[in-house]
Amino acid sequence: MPPETSLAERASSASAAGSSEGGLSGGMTMVFALACGLVVANLYYAQPLIGLIGPDVGMSLRLAGLLVTLTQLGYGAGLVLLVPLADLVENRRLICLTLSGMVVGLIGAAVAPNAGAFLAASLVIGLGAVGAQILVPFAANLATEATRGRVVGNVMAGLLAGIMLARPVSSFVSHQFGWRAIFGVSAAVMLVLVALLRWRLPRRQPGGQISYGGILASLWPLVRDYPPLRRRGFYQAMLFMTFSMFWTGVPLVLSGSLFGLSQNGIAVFALAGAGGALSAPLAGRMADRGWTTPVTGVSIAAVIGAMLLAGWAGGAGALVALAVAAVVADAFIQISLVMSQRVIYGLNPAARGRLNGVFVAFMFVFGAAGSALASITYDIGGWHLTALTAAIPAVLALVAYGTELVGVRGSSSR
Repeated sequence: MPPETSLAERASSASAAGSSEGGLSGGMTMVFALACGLVVANLYYAQPLIGLIGPDVGMSLRLAGLLVTLTQLGYGAGLVLLVPLADLVENRRLICLTLSGMVVGLIGAAVAPNAGAFLAASLVIGLGAVGAQILVPFAANLATEATRGRVVGNVMAGLLAGIMLARPVSSFVSHQFGWRAIFGVSAAVMLVLVALLRWRLPRRQPGGQISYGGILASLWPLVRDYPPLRRRGFYQAMLFMTFSMFWTGVPLVLSGSLFGLSQNGIAVFALAGAGGALSAPLAGRMADRGWTTPVTGVSIAAVIGAMLLAGWAGGAGALVALAVAAVVADAFIQISLVMSQRVIYGLNPAARGRLNGVFVAFMFVFGAAGSALASITYDIGGWHLTALTAAIPAVLALVAYGTELVGVRGSSSR
């Protein structure tokens, strides 16, 4: 059984429900989507540049994946330590504070003289980027129940576009001005965004009186008592590990002797993956119609197929097939993500910040492991080993999904 909701949390739930009575306008949805995309992009600017950043700050190829891993670990820490504050602290203020901290990290990355300084800055960038995961449940709280899937899908489309466009943007900028420029430019953009959000976002003060210690103490009971949180967290953790392995490893094979692409060429390739973000609004509508379970299974299976295609294409020099694999993998990982978030946000309206923090923390811990594993497997066995290893987490997700499908059929037959 789900944990009992305290009086304070019931007050918070009522406050959230009241804030969503009028729904969320299209204009405000666009503000949320834009902000999420710009913020989360900072997690991925370094990903296609590890071949440039690593030697410049004194890191070997085998350890270069840490340039991405530290950012994702910072993000994971922020999801556990900062995102749950959305159930306690006024949301607009919390978002602006986290983004301001990220500006400090971006400036540090832009001027980092060595690997230690860059890794420390990466950790701070990851901590600040959790502002995106405060914005998503904030939008869900403002939406009506009937439109929540659609609103979350639209906001996630912006967030996912930021993820996908981060790579080509950083590649283009680094080709013209050097890899440090992207971090300086992003710091300036984040300062403007903080001002915009301070002006445009409504205030949302959670109604509960629970303490920060109480917030953190409640995280384990949420994991323990909500099976859908554990199941959906596992699906997305596995798929995000696949996602991170693919996008950390693919710039290495694209810049290698078989394809020989420049940073601009890698940027154009990454634009193909950005098309996956277009699937998020469609996913939100499917979730609102109750298609979550079957669509999740199709999505996981499609990701496995995409990794197998990618492994063949990367060895055969088939650039178009590799791009198709990227689009398919990204689109279906994002569809599964929106489906899962629709489920998670319906579990306990008073704890959406904490639920989202725990859920996405699952993803990014395994995503960080995937980034580190990608450079190691590529160094040991090349692209074939990286792509094959990337398929394994998705296979594990499909096995877990099979147990859900059996459970659904068993309950319907009783």
